[in-house]
Amino acid sequence: MPRIRNDPNDSIDALFHAILSLRDVDECYLFFGDLLTVQELSAFAQRLQVARMLSEGKTYESIRAEISTSSSTITRVNTELRYGSGGYKMVLDRMRELSSPEDESPTQPEQE
Repeated sequence: MPRIRNDPNDSIDALFHAILSLRDVDECYLFFGDLLTVQELSAFAQRLQVARMLSEGKTYESIRAEISTSSSTITRVNTELRYGSGGYKMVLDRMRELSSPEDESPTQPEQE
């Protein structure tokens, strides 16, 4: 069970419902631009980038060479990837599915 759920909180539920109500990336830019500072948003984006790179098998050294992040951030993300609630893995899997659609059979023209 996710650790964040250990302390149910109506305001966190409201935040998650607000996020789920966003319809596209443009709406995300608007909402998160109001909600977070540039530094906070960058930190979240960087953690996801680190998670993706770790899931691809990249080493701490190669990650630090590619993006400017601390070893402690990489370690924290790696710990969550390995022992966390599975949120990173779930999102990364979905992002991979969206970026590389499965082999779809060509659609047949409709018969009139």
